[in-house]
Amino acid sequence: MVFSSLEFIFRFLPAFLVLYYLVPVRYRNVVLLLGSIIFYTLGDYKYLILLFLSVIVNYIAAKNIRQQRQAPTRKKAWLIAALMYNFGMLFFFKYINFAIENINGILTMISPDAVIASLKTGLPLGVSFYTFQAAAYIIDVYRGDVEEEPSILQLGTYLFMFPKLVSGPITPYEDIKAQLVCRRNSFLKVEEGLKVFTIGLGMKVLLANRIGILWNDIQTIGFQSISTPLAWLGAFGYSLQLYFDFQGYTLMAIGIGKMMGFELPDNFNHPYISKSVTEFWRRWHITLGKWFKNYVYIPLGGNRRGKGRLAFNLFVVWLLTGLWHGASWNYILWGLSLFFLILLEKLYLKPYLDKSKVLARLYMLLVIPLTWMLFAINNLTDAGIYFGRMFSLVPGISVNPYDIIKYLGQYKWLFLFGIFFCLPYGQKWFEKYKNSIWSTGILFLIFWYCVYQLANGINNPFLYFQF
Repeated sequence: MVFSSLEFIFRFLPAFLVLYYLVPVRYRNVVLLLGSIIFYTLGDYKYLILLFLSVIVNYIAAKNIRQQRQAPTRKKAWLIAALMYNFGMLFFFKYINFAIENINGILTMISPDAVIASLKTGLPLGVSFYTFQAAAYIIDVYRGDVEEEPSILQLGTYLFMFPKLVSGPITPYEDIKAQLVCRRNSFLKVEEGLKVFTIGLGMKVLLANRIGILWNDIQTIGFQSISTPLAWLGAFGYSLQLYFDFQGYTLMAIGIGKMMGFELPDNFNHPYISKSVTEFWRRWHITLGKWFKNYVYIPLGGNRRGKGRLAFNLFVVWLLTGLWHGASWNYILWGLSLFFLILLEKLYLKPYLDKSKVLARLYMLLVIPLTWMLFAINNLTDAGIYFGRMFSLVPGISVNPYDIIKYLGQYKWLFLFGIFFCLPYGQKWFEKYKNSIWSTGILFLIFWYCVYQLANGINNPFLYFQF
């Protein structure tokens, strides 16, 4: 069940909110926990036990870390044990298939195919997101940045909370602990949450889903049969689709949180206005970037130990970032390409990009769509063909040189709207007029047009659910 589904919008969410506001304030965390369990069960009941185990293991570990404050060795042992469990579960369920596929030749010599097949597993919904939140919690308790949570119900509510459970935003426990105890609930917060939810729904349904049809068409045609201009249009289209898909989800999550009195962190800050890849990744998936900065990059030494160590630290961060997104070689290459570009900027390019806005814009217009193609195309052979078509290095088969005219005609308005809403102007307008009757009327129309599109059965999965 996804946020942009009729089942969620007209059944689950209204029923949950009615019950949530009917019960006394002291029982609302219980309702939130039970509602989150039901939400996850409807989406992926087979792996619900993993979430319960995550709560229990990290609760026990944090409690023992606090009790062993005067015994550093035992304290560290509990931290290591908790992290081994958290990341061990993540590795097994997310990367075991990748590992098996890459050592399959060795395994077949020592084990029958049936044994190898039995080791393979599916990907639990949201495992990358709730694992990182659990790991951040246990590390913060070990460091003394937060006190361990004495209530397992409270910790469970934090990890299970359904608005951020499946695709973030990754919310540190420190940012939400006080809100779990006391938060402001009002009709105005519900109204504001509905407006933010509607904006996210519009981004997802009216922009991401519609622009995504272009990428689906290009895949159906075949990469060898598209013209070079269409290959570039496809790369730009996927860049917009991915942004509005994930930003739309984030805004829906933030909106639902507001309806319950929570303030969840922003995950995007207009990344496509960036003048460097370094800046882009400070603006894109902000909560993931902060996680790697706080728990990997800075503990490794950051940029304080010379250029060699800087290069190594960036390499580790971006290799792990690539792997976090998926167990596939294309994600590894995607992460390493970003490492190379960011290191190049830090060592050489940044002064030139800062001096010339034109150079910076042209640079970003080139590199961001290219990196997204590594992200989008899992098969490296297909990725090579696509890059070859983008630069006319790979000969095409039955290419229609005028295909770009057809697709520009179909998608020009979606691209124009997409580009506009990538800029800060739309958000500034909304912030200025969000309480006016005009903005409320526009959002009312957007909501029901989204419902109309959903009722017509348009393609509607969230891209980031696969991570």
